[in-house]
Amino acid sequence: MKMIKQAIRYGFVGLTNTIITAVVIWVMTKPFGCSPILSNITGYVAGLLNSFILNKQWTFENTDRWTGSALRFVISFGVCYLLQLGVLIYLDKNFSIDPFYNQLAAMVFYTVINFLLNKFYTFKEQER
Repeated sequence: MKMIKQAIRYGFVGLTNTIITAVVIWVMTKPFGCSPILSNITGYVAGLLNSFILNKQWTFENTDRWTGSALRFVISFGVCYLLQLGVLIYLDKNFSIDPFYNQLAAMVFYTVINFLLNKFYTFKEQER
């Protein structure tokens, strides 16, 4: 039951992160004409802050110190971000579709990998 509750909450947090990230990427790409990579970085930073706070306090109800959780979160994020950035670059170079759709595909890839790392590493219940 706890896993189901966490999965539902993670999905809700993920949805809010996706909306925040996608909106920031769209604004950076379309109205401001920024590069796909700069837009991607900016969008993910906005989603990252939201994700850490909501997942620590609400999804996983993690009571570890903020610094330890933040360090593991940053490591997990870095791994996931670099992997999704590789997917984005690959898609942009190999498929001639709107770069925004490539961003969305890379975001889906990121979400799956990030859930697994957050569940089993970042916010894993520490033995006391």
